[in-house]
Amino acid sequence: MTNCPTLIVTVGLPARGKTYIAKKLTRYLNWIGVPTKEFNVGQYRRECLKIYKSFEFFRPDNNEGLKIRRQCATSALNDVREYLRVEGGQVAVFDATNTTRERREDIMKFAEQNSFRVFFVESVCEDPDVIAQNIVQVKLGNPDYIHCNSEEAIEDFMKRIKCYESSYQPLEETLDRDLSYIKIMDVGRRYLVNRVVDHIQSRIVYYLMNIHITPRSIYLCRHGESDLNIKGRIGGDSALSARGKEFAKRLGKFIEEQDIKELKVWTSQMKRTIQTAEGIGVPYEQWKALNEIDAGVCEEMMYEEIQENYPLEFAMRDQDKYRYRYPKGESYEDLVQRLEPVIMELERQENVLVVCHQAVMRCLLAYFLDKTADELPYLNCPLHTVLKLTPVAYGCKVESVYLSVDAVNTHRDRPEVGPMAFKIKAPINASP
Repeated sequence: MTNCPTLIVTVGLPARGKTYIAKKLTRYLNWIGVPTKEFNVGQYRRECLKIYKSFEFFRPDNNEGLKIRRQCATSALNDVREYLRVEGGQVAVFDATNTTRERREDIMKFAEQNSFRVFFVESVCEDPDVIAQNIVQVKLGNPDYIHCNSEEAIEDFMKRIKCYESSYQPLEETLDRDLSYIKIMDVGRRYLVNRVVDHIQSRIVYYLMNIHITPRSIYLCRHGESDLNIKGRIGGDSALSARGKEFAKRLGKFIEEQDIKELKVWTSQMKRTIQTAEGIGVPYEQWKALNEIDAGVCEEMMYEEIQENYPLEFAMRDQDKYRYRYPKGESYEDLVQRLEPVIMELERQENVLVVCHQAVMRCLLAYFLDKTADELPYLNCPLHTVLKLTPVAYGCKVESVYLSVDAVNTHRDRPEVGPMAFKIKAPINASP
């Protein structure tokens, strides 16, 4: 069972945040480089039954409904097998209620037959306010209720929950002592973790113990324009230009106008982010992990100089910008690993402003917006623009605010790499 694929299985009544957890886990694991895909059984059911009528479909004595739901679960598991066995996936997230011990035993048999390792994630919530909030936020956007008004949707969904409650068998410490699982109680007030057996499971547990659902916003921006930005040179540790200093002032005014409760401000350890944060007028915390990508021997060079002095390196970076590592420097892939503790802490916090750098902001933005490794290095993060990220039901709302201070454009579009482009597995070490 060494390095065998992992099947994450959600457990819990409707409106307990299972799909929220499944989507966040999928996004996180993909971001750190673990190929992961979510399989939502509800979506399979909607594809099978184009029209949803009412909660009656979920009644435990509705044999036809039960038959269809089993077929949908089987179809989803068949796709799980295809993804993990044929398509090269490492983790599949099987998102369904899975509220009976019989259903979970069937999943365990399926996993054993295919040499998958299973990890259960159960969400238990007895807080009526949280349940009501989940119903309003998520289920009113559910395709099942697209033709219903709010009151009808909520009433039907509450009855759907009742259909599951009668047969719900939670994971138990004694009966399920041989299973690997985490039980999340009341959206993170308490946790029960049992039999974590590998590195992936430990990372999943650590991540799930850091996330929360408290309403908040995360503000991302780059430092103000720097002297090296004006010269078209990458990296370095230069100070702000005159326009960069003006941006710092306007950023401070913008943050003041936002009237953000208990805002925390984070910067890198580089001059340009620190000088930018000083204009805000609140305490800030410096993170070495937020420093700009290390361009190695190419630090403080112009792209034209890199192309002239290191043509092979320049071409290789254009071919695979995410994995390309500057000689004696870093790749975007390295940067993502460096930023994982920052993401963990951002998930723990409430309102935070992160003043960072272009490559760093791309990595953070890719996490929150679920962008692929291929898309990440080309995300446009202009100077003197603040992005406000507000987590919503299954994603992130993005608001872009330009603070009306001119700056150079440091964005470089994705180049067209022709069919004759060479492929080299590892970069050649260039001397300075």
